[in-house]
Amino acid sequence: MFFASDNWSGAHPAIGEALIREQTGYAAAYGTSALDRRIEQRFNEIFEREVAVYFVGTGTAANSLGLSAFGKPGGVVFCHAEAHIANDEGGAPEFFASGGRLAKVAGPHGKMIAQNLEDMIARYPASFIHAGQPAAVSLTQSTEIGTVYGLDEIDALTAVARRHGLPVHMDGARFANALAALDVSPAEMTWKRGVDLVSFGGTKNGCWCAEAIVFMNPDQAKDMPYIRKRAAHLFSKTRFIAAQFDGYLTDNLWLDLARHANRMADRLRAAFRISNRARLAWETQSNEVFIILPKASAGAARAAGANFYDWLVPVDQPGLVQPDEVLARCVTSFATREEEIDQFVSFLGEK
Repeated sequence: MFFASDNWSGAHPAIGEALIREQTGYAAAYGTSALDRRIEQRFNEIFEREVAVYFVGTGTAANSLGLSAFGKPGGVVFCHAEAHIANDEGGAPEFFASGGRLAKVAGPHGKMIAQNLEDMIARYPASFIHAGQPAAVSLTQSTEIGTVYGLDEIDALTAVARRHGLPVHMDGARFANALAALDVSPAEMTWKRGVDLVSFGGTKNGCWCAEAIVFMNPDQAKDMPYIRKRAAHLFSKTRFIAAQFDGYLTDNLWLDLARHANRMADRLRAAFRISNRARLAWETQSNEVFIILPKASAGAARAAGANFYDWLVPVDQPGLVQPDEVLARCVTSFATREEEIDQFVSFLGEK
């Protein structure tokens, strides 16, 4: 019963097969192979426009290096208070932005709201040298607590960013899960809404280690080759990241895997709505499910073989969990089986 993280899952067979196809023979290095170029063209097709694509090995690299392309002296990036870049990347976004800062914006359900973003930007007027300079806005899709920004919500945030001349970054570690939840195209969820840069994640959704920094406007990416090289993320055999994306994107496998993960999460959500030993902490739409259960039940479940993480209570929900309870995160993946869910739910009590 593996629900700790979609990072715990292995690689989908199609990804392994694509890597095997590339393991013999020779190809140009440093992102210049025919395969690299073909997959870059595939991203153009996915986003329905010419984009600039840079492969990296981790989501932290995608977020940090991508945001650093928008860096300014004393730069400030605005993100949600629960954002991964603010709480789970060890200061990497600030480090690669040469001392940039992250300003945490409040908002319910793990999502920034436009007025709060407007108010936070106002705290950093560009004319006030002591405050620093607004540099970018970053939103996580799907969010760190499993919710998903609707298209109208993205519109509202990007409208604020445009009024202040700020580029918008989307942390898409679970980009495919959000697309599947909204049932929209990548273009509809990104540049058509005013998003400039996407950290396009594949690792959590069936790849081995495949992430991409995708600029919707290639003119904004002029410094990225140097940024990536300086950060030691220009792999010599970049074609092995491209190969993963080859298997991942062929026949829309990436969306099929995300839909499966979301369906498994739906099954978990439905079960915990009627459980007598655990309850949903809040409603989610992607492949993350958050439950509240007695500490004794959590310990017993782990002893029985269940894997999940305790989770910090969101800052906007004080009092959500009682002293004898624990907030737990359960994450489904492309590899999650219905039997695992049924076994977990049965152990915790179905009703």
